[in-house]
Amino acid sequence: MALPSAAGAAPARAPLHDRGRPVPQPDRPAAARDAAAGTPRRGAEHVLTGSRSRPVPQTDATPSCPGADPEIPVAIEGLHGWFAPGSRRRGVLLCGTYGFEQLCAYRSWRDLARTIAGSGCATLRLDYPGQGDSVDARPEEDEVAASIRAIRRGIAFLRTEAGADEIVLVGLRLGATLAALAAREGGVDRLALLAPFATGKSYLREMAMQARLLDILPDKTPIPQPPGSLLVGSFHLGADTLAALKRIDVVAEPGAAPPQVLLLGARTDALAAYYRGLGGAVETGEFPDLTQLVSDPLFARAPEATFAAVRTFACAGASPQAAPIRPRPSFCRIAGDGWLEETARFGPGLAGTLCEPQGAQPGAPAVLFVNSGRNVRSGQGRQTAQLARRLAAAGIASLRFDARGIGDSADQPAGGVPIYAEEAVDDVRAALGHLAARQTGPLVVLGTCSGGYLAFRAACDDARPAAAVLVNPFCFDLKPGTDVEAMIRDAFRGTVSYAARARQGRFWRRILSGEIRLGAVARAIWRDVRAIAARVVARLLPGRDTVNGRIARLRSRGARIKLVYSAGDMGMPALRAHLGSPSGRAAARLTRRLGYPVTVLDGVDHSLSMPADQDRLFAILMQVLQDVREQAGLARASDRRPSHGQGEARARSGRHGAASAGAVLV
Repeated sequence: MALPSAAGAAPARAPLHDRGRPVPQPDRPAAARDAAAGTPRRGAEHVLTGSRSRPVPQTDATPSCPGADPEIPVAIEGLHGWFAPGSRRRGVLLCGTYGFEQLCAYRSWRDLARTIAGSGCATLRLDYPGQGDSVDARPEEDEVAASIRAIRRGIAFLRTEAGADEIVLVGLRLGATLAALAAREGGVDRLALLAPFATGKSYLREMAMQARLLDILPDKTPIPQPPGSLLVGSFHLGADTLAALKRIDVVAEPGAAPPQVLLLGARTDALAAYYRGLGGAVETGEFPDLTQLVSDPLFARAPEATFAAVRTFACAGASPQAAPIRPRPSFCRIAGDGWLEETARFGPGLAGTLCEPQGAQPGAPAVLFVNSGRNVRSGQGRQTAQLARRLAAAGIASLRFDARGIGDSADQPAGGVPIYAEEAVDDVRAALGHLAARQTGPLVVLGTCSGGYLAFRAACDDARPAAAVLVNPFCFDLKPGTDVEAMIRDAFRGTVSYAARARQGRFWRRILSGEIRLGAVARAIWRDVRAIAARVVARLLPGRDTVNGRIARLRSRGARIKLVYSAGDMGMPALRAHLGSPSGRAAARLTRRLGYPVTVLDGVDHSLSMPADQDRLFAILMQVLQDVREQAGLARASDRRPSHGQGEARARSGRHGAASAGAVLV
């Protein structure tokens, strides 16, 4: 999918809450009027969603948490990001890492941006092309080159939109490497590199080792790597990207040196010598809490001491603006092949991305995607964003959103774990309302793992969903007072333990020497998961009345549930405990109870990581959507078709009143 140029940005439309209302032209800023008239604005080096205007916060008809979040969703020539204006003449661009590590670090990275913004510096976070909610890189351009170009575009944005005279780049892991490469072109005043890779080959070596532990099939073996590419935590690095990464060597070529450089992490001596040789003032330090940031998305924690040092470095000595810069109206819209997306805030501090077909599809069903675990709304392996765009190309709108405590949404009121929480169920209901207000067709809710639990609860307790698609749900209900965090840690203990150990050099030396066998590691992880999952079932609500009662209520209104499992998934004990076996003689009874047969996929991991697995899920979802659409059409036809008695009454009324009242027969 090509990266849109300035001319290919999404067409300007009214914000979500103003669609159908005329836009008051006199109140529009000159830049926005010029953009609408096709008049170019001098000096603009980026496009904000079809108009060259500065962004403002996005809300729906019910503004949420006014002033609570300094960040504004923005789109810059197909790049999705979050921008916080500042009161100082310095802008800070946060260059996150890639793939699975960024999935883990996402919430903490957002918190770092908010902390820096609180010090008065403008901040910008961007999704690289092919990452998060941005468009894909151009077909002729590898993701490395596209990412460096995105960083330079972000620098231009901070200069023109935030009035920044000074630029700071803060990079994490591979993002630090990319920031270092982008800084070679000059125009960067401070450079903070957190656990950087001096070469792309060192990054790939570490990712290859992580992949052998993260991506495991239910049969206890690693997922076979796709030919010519690398799968890491469900994220794919293609052949062109791998080749470009192998060519990276930060210290191999001279370039412009930022005056101030901060290096945090192990093995930074070569980089420190490189920047000192170019005349930069270099500070170095440790990054002792890296593992807790990038090892596991469920339990990632912000490294507070390290981030405090980064904030101090980024903001020290920043001069105030002569006058405050007020953002000008804009909307975070991005367009692709057959789809249009808009990110906005709504409800109780929630952030969501509405993905719609480019052509009107009146009455078509729409899909609500629910977060899995603490994964940001684009999904593990970016699967949700890709699935949403694929649906839009097929004429189906969708909303993917972050529950409170996840991604870009507000914190949970009590600051607790957002997974399996009642507050998260409330967030799903709020998202259903947000989507229902914008779509006229029936709604389908889809969730994976913990998202499947939330989707199940919302579908059973809310009358709006016509169907729910639950992929590898871990459970269907919990006893009151369950310590959710302890349950999750117990269930995922083996995987988390090995993921953390994967960052210890001694652990890998023992594997490479043959002292530890990877097959044994995989089997140990799976034994732990299966055994613990069986124990977790004992914590579920006793009996089947609660779960079956909810399903009965859902079925009584004509809604259905489609369950999809990977063969041997750790959620299957809960399925059998509550609903029975999906095979044998019990399967037919279970199909009648749910409205759909349970689908069990062989050779598929928990996250459905491979493209073929996503194709199977897409086909299942499209069948459900087709069924829902047909059912809604039958219901509308039934509503329009009068009963025998009603038809006679209407006919009599028409005959008797036609002359005097002009009655119309329906």
